[in-house]
Amino acid sequence: MADMTYESPLLDVRGSIAPPDDHLEAGVPWHWGDPFAEQRTAARGVAVVDRSHRELIAVTGEERLSWLHLVISQHVTELAEGTGTEALVLDTNGRVEAHMVVAHTHDAGGTVWLDTDPGSRVTSALPKGGPQSLLEYLEAMKFWAKVEIRDATSELALVTVLGPDADQLLLAVGVSLGSEPYSVATIPGGGFARRMPWPGKSSVDLALPRAELTDWWRRLTDAGARPVGSWAFDALRVESLHARVGLDTDERTIPHEVNWIGTAAHVAKGCYRGQETVSKVHNVGRPPRHMVLLHLDGSPEITPEPGDPVLLGERTVGRVGSVIQHHELGPIALALIKRTTPIGPELLAGVEDRVVQAIVDPDSVPAEGAAPGREAAQRLRG
Repeated sequence: MADMTYESPLLDVRGSIAPPDDHLEAGVPWHWGDPFAEQRTAARGVAVVDRSHRELIAVTGEERLSWLHLVISQHVTELAEGTGTEALVLDTNGRVEAHMVVAHTHDAGGTVWLDTDPGSRVTSALPKGGPQSLLEYLEAMKFWAKVEIRDATSELALVTVLGPDADQLLLAVGVSLGSEPYSVATIPGGGFARRMPWPGKSSVDLALPRAELTDWWRRLTDAGARPVGSWAFDALRVESLHARVGLDTDERTIPHEVNWIGTAAHVAKGCYRGQETVSKVHNVGRPPRHMVLLHLDGSPEITPEPGDPVLLGERTVGRVGSVIQHHELGPIALALIKRTTPIGPELLAGVEDRVVQAIVDPDSVPAEGAAPGREAAQRLRG
């Protein structure tokens, strides 16, 4: 499905509004008529969003965990069935190439499911070089491991239930799930549920049989979930300070800059592609940039675009990532800015006729603790 133009069957449901043709979320409903009311419901009640354009990969076989442990950034050798995590593929310099969410299910023999953004690409480490899909990259790294890898996008379709009333709704449709983040449970009839720590205060992904997507959508909405579009999901994602690869990252981004140390990149596991950079920056260095939330002084018609510069005076100090209209915060954006950029002064974001004033949300600035390696060295010297 990654190489095809996908259109969700839910675009044919009355009330759904498709995004612009060149939109990153093309193929699924953008909103259902009232984007801001949809965001409020997703934050305060219960809502469901179609994310069926995401790509899914299934990994099975007796060495599925030990093999994955070698090719992704997360520690998964002991990932128990019924749990999940997040992970990255990095290049040899530790720069982010792909992000995935992981679920390990209880089915016969055990399956590890990886879902990733549509169109994810990895720069190959093999002699041929060139960008590959995540599936192609994993296949190329299989070698003699006792694993089977298959494209599962045609099998399962992802939807996400959002809001503080999500658990009550899920029980009404027969889905029960543990309370811990990344808890995973199989769904009667096929598929799985996975609790996520983002976006918003409560979020549960449902990977459903693709042939039953419309039926499941009807069941969820009949049980009380409000249909919301990708706009609402992205607004909560930005508010939650969660990056999207290719939008909030560039060719230089390392995991430390976008809050993925620990959640998606392990600092103490064995060798994997890019591990040296991850470990070195964590232990003895500082990331050159960090991701923050910008409040924009603009209108819906005048906003910067992803990749536009962020300026302090005449000096470029960063780049704009996701830009969204939020139901409470107004126009906001994620941005990668130099770690040394002062937080108080007013910034400018954008170019030419879309330059707007911007200010960093101080609560979004990551805390900066002492590097473990530096502390150890100081203790030795002491």
